Amino acid sequence: MGTEAENRQAFRIQEHYCRTMDAPRYAAICAAVAGGLTRGTEVGRRLLDWPGEPTKDALPLRFIGGLHALVLAGADAGLARLFREDVPADSIAPELERVLAEHEAALLPWLDGPPQTNEPGRSAALMCGLMEVARRHGPKLELLEIGSSAGLNLLIGRYGFDLGGTQVGPADATIRLVPEWTGPAPEPAQVEIVSARGCDVAPMDAADPAVERRLSAYVWAEKPERLARLATACAMVRAHGVRIDHADAADWVEARLAEPQAPGVTRVLTHSVVWQYLPEDSARRVRAAMIAAGERATAEQPLAWVMMEPNRAIAHQVIRVMSWPGHGEPTVLGVSHAHAAWIRYGAADQGEGIELPSSAQVWP
Repeated sequence: MGTEAENRQAFRIQEHYCRTMDAPRYAAICAAVAGGLTRGTEVGRRLLDWPGEPTKDALPLRFIGGLHALVLAGADAGLARLFREDVPADSIAPELERVLAEHEAALLPWLDGPPQTNEPGRSAALMCGLMEVARRHGPKLELLEIGSSAGLNLLIGRYGFDLGGTQVGPADATIRLVPEWTGPAPEPAQVEIVSARGCDVAPMDAADPAVERRLSAYVWAEKPERLARLATACAMVRAHGVRIDHADAADWVEARLAEPQAPGVTRVLTHSVVWQYLPEDSARRVRAAMIAAGERATAEQPLAWVMMEPNRAIAHQVIRVMSWPGHGEPTVLGVSHAHAAWIRYGAADQGEGIELPSSAQVWP
Protein backbone atom coordinates (compact mmCIF):
# COMPACT_ATOMS: atom_id res chain seq x y z
CA MET A 1 0.00 0.00 0.00
CA GLY A 2 1.33 3.40 -0.93
CA THR A 3 1.71 6.11 1.64
CA GLU A 4 -0.28 9.33 1.54
CA ALA A 5 2.90 11.18 0.60
CA GLU A 6 3.53 8.82 -2.33
CA ASN A 7 -0.05 9.19 -3.55
CA ARG A 8 0.17 12.97 -3.40
CA GLN A 9 3.49 12.78 -5.25
CA ALA A 10 1.78 10.93 -8.10
CA PHE A 11 -0.28 14.06 -8.71
CA ARG A 12 2.91 16.15 -8.65
CA ILE A 13 4.36 13.83 -11.28
CA GLN A 14 1.22 14.16 -13.39
CA GLU A 15 1.38 17.94 -12.94
CA HIS A 16 4.87 17.82 -14.47
CA TYR A 17 3.59 15.72 -17.38
CA CYS A 18 0.70 18.10 -18.03
CA ARG A 19 2.90 21.19 -17.99
CA THR A 20 5.36 19.47 -20.33
CA MET A 21 2.51 18.59 -22.70
CA ASP A 22 0.92 22.07 -22.69
CA ALA A 23 -2.07 21.32 -20.47
CA PRO A 24 -1.75 23.97 -17.74
CA ARG A 25 -5.32 23.68 -16.39
CA TYR A 26 -4.97 19.95 -15.83
CA ALA A 27 -1.60 20.68 -14.24
CA ALA A 28 -3.25 23.15 -11.86
CA ILE A 29 -5.88 20.60 -10.85
CA CYS A 30 -3.17 18.02 -10.14
CA ALA A 31 -1.22 20.55 -8.07
CA ALA A 32 -4.34 21.36 -6.05
CA VAL A 33 -4.96 17.69 -5.30
CA ALA A 34 -1.30 17.14 -4.35
CA GLY A 35 -1.24 20.08 -1.99
CA GLY A 36 -4.79 20.54 -0.77
CA LEU A 37 -6.89 17.37 -0.97
CA THR A 38 -8.37 16.30 2.37
CA ARG A 39 -9.94 13.15 3.74
CA GLY A 40 -13.28 14.90 4.07
CA THR A 41 -14.86 12.83 1.26
CA GLU A 42 -14.83 9.17 0.29
CA VAL A 43 -13.16 10.09 -3.00
CA GLY A 44 -10.46 11.99 -1.14
CA ARG A 45 -9.84 9.05 1.17
CA ARG A 46 -9.56 6.62 -1.74
CA LEU A 47 -7.06 8.82 -3.53
CA LEU A 48 -4.90 9.40 -0.46
CA ASP A 49 -5.06 5.74 0.63
CA TRP A 50 -4.55 4.27 -2.86
CA PRO A 51 -3.29 0.69 -2.39
CA GLY A 52 -1.27 0.32 -5.60
CA GLU A 53 1.55 2.21 -7.27
CA PRO A 54 -0.32 5.42 -8.13
CA THR A 55 1.79 6.54 -11.09
CA LYS A 56 1.80 3.13 -12.78
CA ASP A 57 -1.94 2.91 -12.08
CA ALA A 58 -2.46 6.35 -13.68
CA LEU A 59 -4.46 7.39 -10.62
CA PRO A 60 -4.54 11.11 -11.52
CA LEU A 61 -5.91 10.36 -14.99
CA ARG A 62 -8.60 8.07 -13.56
CA PHE A 63 -9.70 10.88 -11.29
CA ILE A 64 -9.58 13.67 -13.87
CA GLY A 65 -11.42 11.47 -16.35
CA GLY A 66 -14.29 11.31 -13.89
CA LEU A 67 -14.22 15.08 -13.41
CA HIS A 68 -14.24 15.69 -17.17
CA ALA A 69 -17.18 13.30 -17.58
CA LEU A 70 -19.17 15.54 -15.24
CA VAL A 71 -18.17 18.57 -17.30
CA LEU A 72 -19.14 16.95 -20.61
CA ALA A 73 -22.49 15.96 -19.12
CA GLY A 74 -23.13 19.54 -18.01
CA ALA A 75 -23.49 18.35 -14.43
CA ASP A 76 -21.54 21.08 -12.60
CA ALA A 77 -21.01 24.64 -13.83
CA GLY A 78 -18.41 25.46 -11.18
CA LEU A 79 -16.29 22.45 -12.14
CA ALA A 80 -16.65 23.33 -15.83
CA ARG A 81 -15.08 26.71 -15.04
CA LEU A 82 -11.94 24.96 -13.74
CA PHE A 83 -11.65 23.14 -17.06
CA ARG A 84 -12.43 26.21 -19.17
CA GLU A 85 -10.67 29.13 -17.49
CA ASP A 86 -7.48 29.98 -15.67
CA VAL A 87 -8.61 30.45 -12.07
CA PRO A 88 -6.60 31.44 -8.98
CA ALA A 89 -4.62 28.46 -7.73
CA ASP A 90 -5.82 28.83 -4.14
CA SER A 91 -9.47 28.50 -5.20
CA ILE A 92 -9.11 25.15 -6.96
CA ALA A 93 -8.79 22.83 -3.95
CA PRO A 94 -11.90 24.20 -2.16
CA GLU A 95 -13.91 23.90 -5.37
CA LEU A 96 -12.75 20.30 -5.82
CA GLU A 97 -13.74 19.46 -2.25
CA ARG A 98 -17.25 20.68 -3.02
CA VAL A 99 -17.41 18.68 -6.24
CA LEU A 100 -16.18 15.52 -4.53
CA ALA A 101 -18.82 15.84 -1.85
CA GLU A 102 -21.70 16.57 -4.24
CA HIS A 103 -20.79 14.04 -6.97
CA GLU A 104 -19.30 11.19 -4.94
CA ALA A 105 -21.46 8.46 -6.46
CA ALA A 106 -20.60 9.53 -10.00
CA LEU A 107 -16.87 9.89 -9.37
CA LEU A 108 -16.02 6.75 -7.40
CA PRO A 109 -16.49 4.29 -10.32
CA TRP A 110 -13.92 6.18 -12.37
CA LEU A 111 -11.24 5.11 -9.88
CA ASP A 112 -11.97 1.41 -10.42
CA GLY A 113 -10.16 0.90 -13.71
CA PRO A 114 -7.31 2.36 -15.76
CA PRO A 115 -7.96 5.25 -18.14
CA GLN A 116 -8.88 4.41 -21.71
CA THR A 117 -6.95 7.06 -23.60
CA ASN A 118 -7.45 5.51 -27.02
CA GLU A 119 -5.84 8.34 -28.98
CA PRO A 120 -5.83 8.08 -32.80
CA GLY A 121 -3.01 10.63 -32.93
CA ARG A 122 -0.61 8.00 -31.60
CA SER A 123 -0.85 6.31 -34.99
CA ALA A 124 1.52 9.00 -36.28
CA ALA A 125 4.28 7.75 -33.98
CA LEU A 126 3.50 4.12 -34.77
CA MET A 127 3.55 4.86 -38.50
CA CYS A 128 7.13 6.11 -38.14
CA GLY A 129 8.00 2.66 -36.87
CA LEU A 130 5.98 0.84 -39.52
CA MET A 131 7.75 2.79 -42.27
CA GLU A 132 11.09 1.69 -40.83
CA VAL A 133 9.89 -1.92 -40.85
CA ALA A 134 8.72 -1.56 -44.46
CA ARG A 135 12.12 -0.18 -45.48
CA ARG A 136 13.82 -3.17 -43.88
CA HIS A 137 11.53 -6.01 -44.89
CA GLY A 138 9.06 -4.84 -47.53
CA PRO A 139 5.70 -3.05 -47.63
CA LYS A 140 3.27 -5.80 -46.60
CA LEU A 141 2.54 -5.81 -42.86
CA GLU A 142 0.31 -7.92 -40.59
CA LEU A 143 -0.42 -5.85 -37.47
CA LEU A 144 -0.97 -7.34 -34.03
CA GLU A 145 -1.77 -4.75 -31.36
CA ILE A 146 -1.95 -5.39 -27.62
CA GLY A 147 -3.87 -3.06 -25.32
CA SER A 148 -6.11 -2.02 -28.20
CA SER A 149 -8.83 -0.48 -25.98
CA ALA A 150 -11.47 0.49 -28.56
CA GLY A 151 -9.21 -0.26 -31.52
CA LEU A 152 -8.89 3.27 -32.92
CA ASN A 153 -5.24 2.71 -33.83
CA LEU A 154 -6.18 -0.47 -35.68
CA LEU A 155 -7.57 1.97 -38.27
CA ILE A 156 -4.02 3.14 -39.00
CA GLY A 157 -4.20 1.91 -42.59
CA ARG A 158 -7.16 4.25 -43.21
CA TYR A 159 -5.47 7.35 -41.75
CA GLY A 160 -3.41 9.78 -43.80
CA PHE A 161 -0.12 11.19 -42.51
CA ASP A 162 2.18 14.10 -43.16
CA LEU A 163 5.35 13.20 -41.28
CA GLY A 164 7.75 16.08 -41.70
CA GLY A 165 6.67 16.40 -45.32
CA THR A 166 6.69 12.67 -46.05
CA GLN A 167 3.21 11.59 -47.11
CA VAL A 168 1.84 8.18 -46.15
CA GLY A 169 -1.59 6.61 -46.33
CA PRO A 170 -4.69 7.31 -48.44
CA ALA A 171 -4.74 10.76 -50.02
CA ASP A 172 -8.49 11.04 -49.31
CA ALA A 173 -8.30 9.84 -45.68
CA THR A 174 -11.04 11.09 -43.36
CA ILE A 175 -8.46 11.58 -40.60
CA ARG A 176 -5.16 13.17 -41.54
CA LEU A 177 -2.45 13.36 -38.90
CA VAL A 178 0.12 16.14 -39.20
CA PRO A 179 2.20 16.26 -36.01
CA GLU A 180 4.48 19.21 -35.38
CA TRP A 181 7.78 17.95 -36.70
CA THR A 182 11.40 18.43 -35.64
CA GLY A 183 14.31 16.73 -37.36
CA PRO A 184 14.75 15.12 -40.76
CA ALA A 185 11.73 13.73 -42.57
CA PRO A 186 11.62 9.93 -42.62
CA GLU A 187 12.69 8.33 -45.87
CA PRO A 188 9.53 7.52 -47.86
CA ALA A 189 8.35 3.93 -47.78
CA GLN A 190 5.26 2.20 -49.08
CA VAL A 191 3.23 0.65 -46.25
CA GLU A 192 0.51 -1.88 -47.04
CA ILE A 193 -1.52 -3.07 -44.04
CA VAL A 194 -2.56 -6.58 -45.05
CA SER A 195 -4.48 -7.13 -41.80
CA ALA A 196 -4.88 -5.49 -38.39
CA ARG A 197 -6.03 -7.28 -35.27
CA GLY A 198 -5.85 -6.43 -31.59
CA CYS A 199 -6.59 -7.60 -28.08
CA ASP A 200 -7.45 -6.07 -24.74
CA VAL A 201 -8.36 -7.40 -21.31
CA ALA A 202 -11.37 -5.07 -21.35
CA PRO A 203 -12.12 -4.18 -24.99
CA MET A 204 -14.47 -1.31 -25.70
CA ASP A 205 -16.90 -0.95 -28.60
CA ALA A 206 -16.33 2.51 -30.04
CA ALA A 207 -19.51 2.15 -32.09
CA ASP A 208 -21.49 2.39 -28.83
CA PRO A 209 -22.35 6.04 -27.98
CA ALA A 210 -21.85 5.32 -24.27
CA VAL A 211 -18.32 4.10 -24.98
CA GLU A 212 -17.63 7.16 -27.09
CA ARG A 213 -18.70 9.34 -24.16
CA ARG A 214 -16.35 7.45 -21.84
CA LEU A 215 -13.44 7.78 -24.25
CA SER A 216 -14.23 11.47 -24.62
CA ALA A 217 -13.90 11.97 -20.86
CA TYR A 218 -10.24 10.92 -21.06
CA VAL A 219 -9.49 13.50 -23.75
CA TRP A 220 -7.91 16.54 -22.14
CA ALA A 221 -10.37 19.41 -22.19
CA GLU A 222 -7.66 21.80 -23.35
CA LYS A 223 -7.35 19.91 -26.64
CA PRO A 224 -10.70 20.23 -28.47
CA GLU A 225 -9.11 19.10 -31.73
CA ARG A 226 -8.50 15.68 -30.14
CA LEU A 227 -12.14 15.45 -29.14
CA ALA A 228 -13.24 16.12 -32.74
CA ARG A 229 -10.75 13.55 -34.06
CA LEU A 230 -12.00 10.97 -31.56
CA ALA A 231 -15.58 11.47 -32.77
CA THR A 232 -14.47 10.97 -36.37
CA ALA A 233 -12.53 7.80 -35.48
CA CYS A 234 -15.54 6.36 -33.63
CA ALA A 235 -17.65 7.03 -36.74
CA MET A 236 -15.05 5.15 -38.79
CA VAL A 237 -15.37 2.17 -36.45
CA ARG A 238 -19.13 2.21 -37.02
CA ALA A 239 -18.54 2.26 -40.77
CA HIS A 240 -15.70 -0.24 -41.08
CA GLY A 241 -15.41 -2.18 -37.81
CA VAL A 242 -12.23 -3.36 -36.08
CA ARG A 243 -11.19 -6.77 -34.83
CA ILE A 244 -10.42 -6.89 -31.10
CA ASP A 245 -10.18 -10.08 -29.08
CA HIS A 246 -10.96 -10.19 -25.37
CA ALA A 247 -7.71 -11.70 -24.12
CA ASP A 248 -4.66 -11.43 -21.89
CA ALA A 249 -1.80 -9.90 -23.88
CA ALA A 250 0.65 -12.73 -23.24
CA ASP A 251 -1.83 -15.50 -24.05
CA TRP A 252 -2.84 -13.69 -27.21
CA VAL A 253 0.68 -12.90 -28.44
CA GLU A 254 1.81 -16.47 -27.89
CA ALA A 255 -1.20 -17.77 -29.82
CA ARG A 256 -0.81 -15.31 -32.71
CA LEU A 257 2.92 -16.01 -33.08
CA ALA A 258 2.15 -19.73 -33.33
CA GLU A 259 -0.18 -19.21 -36.31
CA PRO A 260 0.97 -19.70 -39.92
CA GLN A 261 2.50 -16.58 -41.46
CA ALA A 262 2.09 -15.65 -45.11
CA PRO A 263 5.38 -15.45 -47.06
CA GLY A 264 6.37 -11.91 -47.96
CA VAL A 265 4.37 -10.39 -45.10
CA THR A 266 6.06 -9.01 -41.96
CA ARG A 267 4.24 -9.82 -38.73
CA VAL A 268 4.39 -6.73 -36.49
CA LEU A 269 3.56 -6.45 -32.80
CA THR A 270 2.52 -2.89 -31.93
CA HIS A 271 1.47 -1.04 -28.79
CA SER A 272 1.35 2.50 -27.42
CA VAL A 273 1.32 3.49 -23.73
CA VAL A 274 0.36 -0.05 -22.72
CA TRP A 275 3.39 -1.64 -21.12
CA GLN A 276 2.89 -0.04 -17.69
CA TYR A 277 -0.51 -1.73 -17.37
CA LEU A 278 0.69 -5.28 -18.07
CA PRO A 279 1.15 -7.59 -15.09
CA GLU A 280 4.82 -8.38 -14.63
CA ASP A 281 4.41 -12.01 -15.67
CA SER A 282 2.49 -11.05 -18.84
CA ALA A 283 5.19 -8.55 -19.81
CA ARG A 284 7.89 -11.18 -19.28
CA ARG A 285 6.02 -13.71 -21.43
CA VAL A 286 5.41 -11.24 -24.27
CA ARG A 287 9.10 -10.34 -24.31
CA ALA A 288 10.15 -14.00 -24.28
CA ALA A 289 7.66 -14.95 -27.00
CA MET A 290 8.90 -12.19 -29.31
CA ILE A 291 12.56 -13.09 -28.80
CA ALA A 292 11.85 -16.76 -29.48
CA ALA A 293 9.80 -15.95 -32.58
CA GLY A 294 12.52 -13.58 -33.72
CA GLU A 295 15.02 -16.41 -33.66
CA ARG A 296 12.75 -18.36 -36.01
CA ALA A 297 12.11 -15.43 -38.38
CA THR A 298 13.36 -15.57 -41.96
CA ALA A 299 13.72 -13.13 -44.84
CA GLU A 300 10.46 -14.54 -46.26
CA GLN A 301 8.64 -14.40 -42.90
CA PRO A 302 10.06 -11.47 -40.91
CA LEU A 303 8.97 -10.33 -37.47
CA ALA A 304 8.96 -6.79 -36.06
CA TRP A 305 8.09 -4.97 -32.84
CA VAL A 306 7.01 -1.31 -32.99
CA MET A 307 6.27 0.52 -29.77
CA MET A 308 5.50 3.99 -28.48
CA GLU A 309 6.10 3.79 -24.75
CA PRO A 310 7.02 6.47 -22.22
CA ASN A 311 10.23 7.39 -20.60
CA ARG A 312 8.11 8.63 -17.73
CA ALA A 313 10.89 10.55 -16.03
CA ILE A 314 10.99 13.07 -18.91
CA ALA A 315 7.34 12.83 -20.05
CA HIS A 316 8.35 11.79 -23.57
CA GLN A 317 7.19 8.77 -25.54
CA VAL A 318 10.02 6.83 -27.15
CA ILE A 319 9.43 5.36 -30.61
CA ARG A 320 11.39 2.11 -30.88
CA VAL A 321 11.65 -0.64 -33.48
CA MET A 322 13.09 -4.14 -33.36
CA SER A 323 12.93 -6.63 -36.22
CA TRP A 324 14.19 -10.02 -37.24
CA PRO A 325 16.22 -11.25 -39.00
CA GLY A 326 19.03 -8.76 -38.71
CA HIS A 327 17.78 -6.03 -36.37
CA GLY A 328 17.20 -7.71 -33.01
CA GLU A 329 18.49 -4.78 -30.98
CA PRO A 330 16.09 -1.84 -30.43
CA THR A 331 16.46 1.21 -32.66
CA VAL A 332 15.19 4.52 -31.25
CA LEU A 333 13.63 6.50 -34.10
CA GLY A 334 12.73 9.52 -31.99
CA VAL A 335 10.53 10.82 -29.22
CA SER A 336 7.01 12.17 -29.25
CA HIS A 337 4.31 13.90 -27.27
CA ALA A 338 2.00 11.49 -25.41
CA HIS A 339 -0.72 12.04 -28.01
CA ALA A 340 1.80 12.55 -30.86
CA ALA A 341 0.98 16.26 -31.19
CA TRP A 342 4.70 16.62 -31.94
CA ILE A 343 7.42 14.22 -33.01
CA ARG A 344 11.18 14.83 -32.72
CA TYR A 345 12.48 12.43 -35.32
CA GLY A 346 16.02 11.25 -34.79
CA ALA A 347 16.10 12.80 -31.31
CA ALA A 348 17.72 11.00 -28.41
CA ASP A 349 15.74 10.00 -25.34
CA GLN A 350 16.64 13.14 -23.39
CA GLY A 351 14.81 16.01 -21.74
CA GLU A 352 14.05 17.80 -18.50
CA GLY A 353 13.15 15.12 -16.02
CA ILE A 354 11.36 14.49 -12.78
CA GLU A 355 12.44 11.96 -10.18
CA LEU A 356 10.28 8.84 -10.17
CA PRO A 357 10.04 6.17 -7.48
CA SER A 358 11.65 2.95 -8.71
CA SER A 359 8.26 1.20 -8.52
CA ALA A 360 6.88 3.61 -11.16
CA GLN A 361 9.65 3.00 -13.71
CA VAL A 362 8.62 0.57 -16.45
CA TRP A 363 10.11 -0.29 -19.82
CA PRO A 364 9.54 -3.01 -22.43
